[in-house]
Amino acid sequence: MSQDELRSTVERVGDRFNLGEYEIDAYLTVLEQGQLTASEIADRTDIPQPRVYDTVRSLSDRGLVELRESRPMKVVAIDPEEAFENVQSSLEQMIDELESRYTAPARDTEAVSLVKSRSTILRYLEEVIDAAEYELALSLTPDLLTRFEDELRAAVEAGVSIDLIVTPAAEAPDPAEFDYLEIATTVRARRGITTPVVAVADGNYSIYATQDALRDDQDRYGVIFNRSALGFLVSGFFGTVLWTTAEQTLGENGRGRPYPRRYASIRRCVKDVIDEGGEFYATIEGRDVAVGGSRVVQGLVTDVSFEVSEEVASLTLETEDERLTIGGRVAALEDIEAHEIRIGRHKPPSLED
Repeated sequence: MSQDELRSTVERVGDRFNLGEYEIDAYLTVLEQGQLTASEIADRTDIPQPRVYDTVRSLSDRGLVELRESRPMKVVAIDPEEAFENVQSSLEQMIDELESRYTAPARDTEAVSLVKSRSTILRYLEEVIDAAEYELALSLTPDLLTRFEDELRAAVEAGVSIDLIVTPAAEAPDPAEFDYLEIATTVRARRGITTPVVAVADGNYSIYATQDALRDDQDRYGVIFNRSALGFLVSGFFGTVLWTTAEQTLGENGRGRPYPRRYASIRRCVKDVIDEGGEFYATIEGRDVAVGGSRVVQGLVTDVSFEVSEEVASLTLETEDERLTIGGRVAALEDIEAHEIRIGRHKPPSLED
């Protein structure tokens, strides 16, 4: 396909779908009824009577309906398979040609970017969910929960631990009718429409967007932390602000995951250690709080600290040489700031576990 032919195809496909609000309303109404007069279309839609004739003639010019000149004029639906047959083949051909010309953009591993379009935010949400290897934190509306249900189910089956907030709570599916534990480990509901949409994969790849941004409000943005070191800000916000104020529990999986386990969130790690009890060993990848150098430490977990508010969590590790306190991201009072935590039952897990 030449450059001119490709341009022509793109324009032809774009023209076919360039329908206004009145055209969409009229088309769907005729499609559902099969055949209507202009007056009947006006009665069933919000299209002003003087605009109906122009609207249906525009649909006819696009091959979406047939006009039968009678008294009164009849507007007849055309089978969509027939109406869109040429568009479908053109679209498939165009996609193949565009794909052959596509050069994937380089992804900056430290990129932080603002996005506005709803489709872009949704694409990144799906990408963050798919990227999670062991831990996922989510705040979703009921519509988004339904949209990403299959992806979440696949993540659970792959062993990813998922903390999920559904908001607003008043619109969350009833646990008696929806099996939350198929798509998450722990699920809570948070009231109000002010809760943002959030997704954090393994503590570092994250997206934050207001609910307004997903309604295509042009004054609202989504923020993407593309595996950026700043991604922990979203993770910390989720754990300390959103999760602790989501008071209604919709589901909680009491079945323990096998050990060793990996954690990005020390809050989740310490909570599991307390809930399951017994002796634990840990391998911590992080950095020294005092001097800032990277450190990997291993040893027996001898103590944990976990406030009822869930806002503060830490653990104490007995290594071969010293006793160390371990905190989460931006730790100041502890010895080590943990970036990734591995917990085992009988010995410190290796970095490959």
